[in-house]
Amino acid sequence: MGEIVFWTLVRLAIVIPGLIILSSYIDFRYWWFISILAIYLLVIYPTVSQYRKFEERSKDVVEGTLCSSCKHFSPSSVFCNKYDKHPTVDYIPCEGQSWEPKE
Repeated sequence: MGEIVFWTLVRLAIVIPGLIILSSYIDFRYWWFISILAIYLLVIYPTVSQYRKFEERSKDVVEGTLCSSCKHFSPSSVFCNKYDKHPTVDYIPCEGQSWEPKE
């Protein structure tokens, strides 16, 4: 999840100065339309696509592992908060010994 946020910020840091530079070359009334379109196409749409891919990759872990029913598991980031590790379908950070049911 952090990778998605990082690349969104990188794209935004590139697009905003580009739009500021572009504002001196085009008419102001078109600049707003181009700005909104550029931010959507270059920042928002890739971020949403990356998030959907992240959800698809982590779907098996969130729905079908022992970690998903533990109180230390964070489903939004697919992360074990107790051991600071990402569980997978084949890897459980605590090996089931620190598992505690959700309250």
